[in-house]
Amino acid sequence: MEPFRFHLFVCTQQKPEGVPSCPASGSLAVLGALDGELQAHGLNREVQLTTCGCMGLCDEGPVMVVYPAGVWYRRVQPSDVSEIVTAHIGKGQPVARLVWNDAPAMKAMAVEHGEKFREAMAARDRAGVLPDRLDQMIRGYMPSRCLLTALELDIFTAVGDGANSAQVGAKINANARATGMLLNALVALGLLSKSGDDYKNTHEAARFFVQGSKDNHRNGLLHTANIWHRWSTLTDAVRSGTCVQSEQEEKPEWKRNFIAGMQRNAKDRAPLMVKALGASNSKVRRVLDLGGGSGAYSIAFAKASPEVRCEILDIPEVVPLTAEYVRQAGVSEQVTLRTGDMLKDDFGSGFDIVMLNAICHMFSEEQNRDIIRRAYRALAPNGRLVVQDFILNPDKTGPQQAALFSLNMLVNTDGGASYSEGEYTQWMKAAGFAEVCRVNLPGPSSLVVGLRK
Repeated sequence: MEPFRFHLFVCTQQKPEGVPSCPASGSLAVLGALDGELQAHGLNREVQLTTCGCMGLCDEGPVMVVYPAGVWYRRVQPSDVSEIVTAHIGKGQPVARLVWNDAPAMKAMAVEHGEKFREAMAARDRAGVLPDRLDQMIRGYMPSRCLLTALELDIFTAVGDGANSAQVGAKINANARATGMLLNALVALGLLSKSGDDYKNTHEAARFFVQGSKDNHRNGLLHTANIWHRWSTLTDAVRSGTCVQSEQEEKPEWKRNFIAGMQRNAKDRAPLMVKALGASNSKVRRVLDLGGGSGAYSIAFAKASPEVRCEILDIPEVVPLTAEYVRQAGVSEQVTLRTGDMLKDDFGSGFDIVMLNAICHMFSEEQNRDIIRRAYRALAPNGRLVVQDFILNPDKTGPQQAALFSLNMLVNTDGGASYSEGEYTQWMKAAGFAEVCRVNLPGPSSLVVGLRK
């Protein structure tokens, strides 16, 4: 059975640097070109495009197979894609110069490749060589630190439309030799390109890391650069059981970067959460946003319904930043701000929804129990408490991002952690909530919703 008229397979099996592979020969660019060309010809509903693992023909890559006829192409380049789509997909005429139809030779090469691979793996195992997966995990900090330093120095803005290492170094007030080394590493990571002595931003870098770009994420990502320093204290934090003091938070820009980072995470998720909770429902009139940060969730509620009124409670250092986000969103008449401490201050009463978005992981179990009890009292009958956070599995060993984020809270807070659905359910029912349910959203975090009858 063939549900699609054509099914295209492109090898994208990544291999160690220096080892022949389809990605090293440009298969990812071929994949992107195929997707764009199929979309342009309106064929995306007739043709299924799929990535696949190694086919054993690495020296002839990029390799591509077209079914149902089983036509094999080798050494395909992005410049060949238009012809393949027009002739083969459009007219049923394979591009002869790229077709590989020597079945015996193909089979022999694939079998030889498999045997060599298994022999090499067996030899590595006998020698006790560290597996690539572990080696990559251990060295994973290197590309991360390279990019974070580039963001801290605002390298991509300095590169602009093109510059050499001396020019970039002068703009960022850094050593020209060291700047050149960093620029070369960024080329190796695929974030810059180099021609002669001049460097240019890739499309991704120009879009996401250059000041003035509509989709610039640099300011928000500087929060990640800040917490990098906290992660370097993980060993001592595990020994002591809590965070180790750092001077990073004393810098005046720390809080602004933190809120920008939260805005980056929240702006796309907020409408999804609002939709899941039925914000357009006329019964939702008053919303309390505890620790609202950039106000992204309150803003989303306000935009979903002109009848909704939101109140954001946050600390004095954050509220002025929140006010600016609210003003820019044009919802100042629907969203009010209150300075306070959610661990101490009264929440008020009569709210239809109380939100804790990415908040509970900052606090200990005892603190969360207290917040949930007081949130219950702040709700009107049939009101809902909504916790959005990373939710751990019952044994707390996954999902991976939630488990790692729990360590992020260890190095950044006195008693914070990621928690499981069972823990949130227990806390809410102990506070008096009659019904508790989980609502899964796309992405790494989910909702746990408690209903006050």
